[in-house]
Amino acid sequence: FCLQFEAFYAGGLAPGWNLLVQGHSDSGEDKFEINFLSETGDIVFHIKPRFSSATIVANTFQGGHWGQEEVSNVFPLVLGEPFEMEVSSDAEHFHVHAQEHKVLQFSHRHRPLAAITRVQVLSDHRLAQVELARRGLSWG
Repeated sequence: FCLQFEAFYAGGLAPGWNLLVQGHSDSGEDKFEINFLSETGDIVFHIKPRFSSATIVANTFQGGHWGQEEVSNVFPLVLGEPFEMEVSSDAEHFHVHAQEHKVLQFSHRHRPLAAITRVQVLSDHRLAQVELARRGLSWG
C-alpha cells in the first residue's frame, strides 16, 4: 500500500467531517483502504472495498486487536472504472457511500469522538481527488 493522503485535526474528525475520495480502480488487487485513527494510534474506523469478493468491509483495530468485522454486499464499484467513496459521521455512526449508493452504516466503537484526530487513505490505485471538509453539524 502507498500512503496517498493523510490529514490531522487536533480538534477531532467526527462527527461533522466528510471525506470524499475519487479515483480509478485500475488493478484487480484489493489495495485500497480508508482509516480513521485516534490520537493513540488505534484505527477507530477501517473501511476496505474488496473487489475480489465484491464486498466492502469495516472494522476497528483497538488495543492491538481487530474487532468484529462488518461486511456489506452492496458493491456499486466496477473494476477498471472511476469510483467515488464518501465517508461521513454523525454522533452515532459512520456512513459510507460509494457511487452515491449507501453501502454501510457503522456504529461508533470509540469514545470520545473528539479523539479521532487523523484520517489516511492508503491505495495503489490512481486517486484523482481526496477532499476532507467540515460540515455544519454540531458536536452534540
